[in-house]
Amino acid sequence: MHHADEYKLPIVSLSVYVHIPYCVKRCGYCDFNTYTPGELKNGSESVAAVAEGYVDALLAEIRLAHRRLGRREISTIFFGGGTPTLLPAEHLGRVISALEESFGLTSECEITTEANPDSVDADSLVKLRRAGVNRISFGVQSTKAHVLQVLDRTHDASRVGAVVREAKSAGFGSVSMDLIYGTPGESLDDFMESVDFALSLPIDHLSAYALIVEQGTKFGAAVRRGELLMPNDDETAEKYVKLDEKMALAGFDWYELSNWSKPGHECRHNRAYWLSADWWGLGAGAHSHIAGVRWWNFKHPQKYIEKAASESSPSAGNEVLSEDEKSVESLMLQIRMREGITINSLTPEQRSMLEQFNSRNLFESESWSAGRLVLSLEGRLLADQIVRELLSSGD
Repeated sequence: MHHADEYKLPIVSLSVYVHIPYCVKRCGYCDFNTYTPGELKNGSESVAAVAEGYVDALLAEIRLAHRRLGRREISTIFFGGGTPTLLPAEHLGRVISALEESFGLTSECEITTEANPDSVDADSLVKLRRAGVNRISFGVQSTKAHVLQVLDRTHDASRVGAVVREAKSAGFGSVSMDLIYGTPGESLDDFMESVDFALSLPIDHLSAYALIVEQGTKFGAAVRRGELLMPNDDETAEKYVKLDEKMALAGFDWYELSNWSKPGHECRHNRAYWLSADWWGLGAGAHSHIAGVRWWNFKHPQKYIEKAASESSPSAGNEVLSEDEKSVESLMLQIRMREGITINSLTPEQRSMLEQFNSRNLFESESWSAGRLVLSLEGRLLADQIVRELLSSGD
């Protein structure tokens, strides 16, 4: 009889997400799993003090992942949060080293950290680079003071240019910036000034997201009370169209609805999510997806630390995706990508619905005749609606 261990999962490379759930201050629009020191202890602790046991717990979860998966080379690592750069670079370095030791990293392994412009300086950027991080993504959101104020952001916009240049001179191979559009009180000119400013800096990648009102946030409550007025869809669409035009002129191609990059600078980690590849999420509240099984960790850092530190699984729940669920998810994610989806992978009902959409110029005609569905600019503006219609006709 064969021993069960001989049937390891297929050896394909792995992506790893590492959640660092700490922030100095919670932004009013954010509903991510993140905590300020005051929310965790008696309010007097620094993030570094609060986070002390957290890195040890991450290392324990890496050992667990290795026991589960055996040795699989890692092709991307992404530190997200929270604000990962509130931890000393050496801590992130310990996580990278442990992953390298347990799994091995591919020679081109992309290692990203998110950062707030005010959470790093020239010195800490050099240390991050030395720890192995080779890609950095700055959460800038806007360069206009009144917009940052509505978003409740802590950084000073004037610091952004210096930080991006410092990241380049520290040797980061890819520098990315995040912007948000559609904040109450932001004009088209305000947003385009932020875009122009981003493009005046040595960045390789830009993500831009329309602001979403999340329930249970300070921002959401202000909108509900009528204190803040959200822009209408036409205004938001106009910002997207102008942004896309500007990015193309600057040599950045769209490769996913909200992401533009110079050739070769796409975020490979995010592509792994969108293509339903395998990823392991380390840390509090992190989600994983391996071979069609999804699970998620306990959200509260203290609960996560207790579970992981005892070498038991910090997972709070899991689900096995059915074939139907997998295809729905693929459709929802891949229709947002530049490669689009093959028309043959759709049901006859979905294909006839697409014919109607195609007559409205929502798809790129060249790709359409080659059997692929790729959204045109008009189609990208209506992506959510197209997905909804496709899913309801696929039943």
